[in-house]
Amino acid sequence: MIRVSNKTMPAALLLQTAPAVAHTHITALDWVMIALYFGILLCVAWWVVRKGKNNAADYFLAGRNLGWWIIGASIFASNIGSEHIVGLAGSGATSGVAMAHYELHAWCLLVLGWVFVPFYMRSMVFTMPEFLERRFNEKSRYVLSIVSLITFVISKIAVGIFAGGVVFGTLLPELRIDVFGVTIDSFWIGSVLVIVLTGLYTTLGGMRAVAYNDAVQVIVLITGSFLLTAYGLHTLGGWGELRRLCGSDMFNLWKPLIPHGVEGTWAPVIQSDAAGRIVRQAWYFNGNFPWLGMLFCAPIIGLWYWCTDQYIVQRALGAPNETVARQGSIFAAFLKLFPVYLFIIPGLICYALARSGRIPELAHMIGPDGKVISAISNGAFPLMVEYLLPPGIRGIVVAGLLSALMGSLAGVFNACSTLFTVDLYEKMRPGASQAQLVRTGRIATMVMIVIALAWIPVIKGAQGLYNYLQAVQSYLAPPIFVVFFFGVFWKRLNGKGALAAMVVGFALGIFRMLVDTPVTLGLAGYEQGYPEGTFLWIVNNIYFQYFSVLITVVSAVVMVTVSYATSEPDYVRIQSLTFGTATEEDKRRTRASWHMRDVLTSAFVLLCILGGYLYFRG
Repeated sequence: MIRVSNKTMPAALLLQTAPAVAHTHITALDWVMIALYFGILLCVAWWVVRKGKNNAADYFLAGRNLGWWIIGASIFASNIGSEHIVGLAGSGATSGVAMAHYELHAWCLLVLGWVFVPFYMRSMVFTMPEFLERRFNEKSRYVLSIVSLITFVISKIAVGIFAGGVVFGTLLPELRIDVFGVTIDSFWIGSVLVIVLTGLYTTLGGMRAVAYNDAVQVIVLITGSFLLTAYGLHTLGGWGELRRLCGSDMFNLWKPLIPHGVEGTWAPVIQSDAAGRIVRQAWYFNGNFPWLGMLFCAPIIGLWYWCTDQYIVQRALGAPNETVARQGSIFAAFLKLFPVYLFIIPGLICYALARSGRIPELAHMIGPDGKVISAISNGAFPLMVEYLLPPGIRGIVVAGLLSALMGSLAGVFNACSTLFTVDLYEKMRPGASQAQLVRTGRIATMVMIVIALAWIPVIKGAQGLYNYLQAVQSYLAPPIFVVFFFGVFWKRLNGKGALAAMVVGFALGIFRMLVDTPVTLGLAGYEQGYPEGTFLWIVNNIYFQYFSVLITVVSAVVMVTVSYATSEPDYVRIQSLTFGTATEEDKRRTRASWHMRDVLTSAFVLLCILGGYLYFRG
């Protein structure tokens, strides 16, 4: 299981969970709750469209007038997708709380609020590539813009629409529509419906519609997931019974580098067809999220995602000032504490319920070894929705799943349109009017929707694609992390160093992706991987977190070396964009922008994170 955009993404196995549910008990009351949810979203979108103004600042950044609670809710909603919920629950059922490491990265949002927000707000930029141009040079901006757009399309959009189809396919497998003699199954219906509805309000209302709908979606998402957790614990007999049935290892965050009883560090996972022929063999590290990778690589990916990714930071850029942007980031950090208990714990509950026999329909999930069968583990969340919840409550939880998916997709659509319009179109057409920029942004969003729809046949038929997608951002994020963090903390580093670091870092990441692709997709001749001991075999079998750290180190060395081998940057031009060039007035304004309650709230979040690490020690 590999990480994308700080999300749990075991998507290659998600499709395998659909057959686990032969029918659903979605009642009329459930449909009423789902319809009510969509009705509220449409009303909010209509209100936002009427309130909006036809200028770029309003369309892309909601007029820089978002409130702190809207910013925090929107950041959280953008992060949490349906595949996140289903994947975390599946991980909880098989590996316990191991994936809580990523959710406890809420502290990265505090870094955004306290460290990066002052620089972003002073620069008054629309996008992260635009900030790189201010700090370094124009070439850096173009490189990051293009890489970000490609990454959004092939990872976030692809996985998002796949998750929508799987949610519908799992919960409503009997849903069919016949069109001109062609039967369209629930996977296609769900994918198309979610894309069109999400794209509609994103296109019309821009960032403001996305942010306000995210606020509604967060309420539905947290409420639905809380109800599932509460019903599960009640059925099981309480928290103590959960710990007894799961055992201490399932409640241990710090997994060993090599599990007990396993010789070596790598093992093959083989998929066979009905005739028993090997159709795909992929190699996975047996360390079950080893503590070394979590300690060093996970924070790198987390800091990149929460502090420098357009997908997330765009919400903070919609604030009117540093104070609101910081408070929104702190609120998002608080909300980020919930997934451990609302998404991972339900997975453990499902495992305990299956073992205890309290819900007989879950018994098929347990294998001969007494553990959840990996291939169907991602059915944990939808199966609990199916067999545990009463009518009405089930509809709220399904609405929560849909809200998670729509919030995540809306963020992608809006981020893509902003990147294309501000970083590419406006550069090519510097004299474009505000109305032209907004129109281009809407067209860009519609293009993203068309691409998403065209991508459905690819993701529907190529299951091996998802293991590949899971690794994409782990290989592309490190150079972005390096140029942003080193650039803000080290004023001597220049544009040539930043450009060299991105080129070399991206080249290493793409090389690893090219090596992984034939094996991951099971192409002819690569079913069993590369010949053991060869250079390509070694590259393919380096644990993805460790390879990500390698890219980070190389990018950092290249950036520092090239910068010091070339001339110093123009410190006047980058004034206020680094700690070393911040003026006394900048420091005074930043100090005046925060209050003691911001410090106390941040300290509370850190204490909660520390408490989580101390409690989940097995």
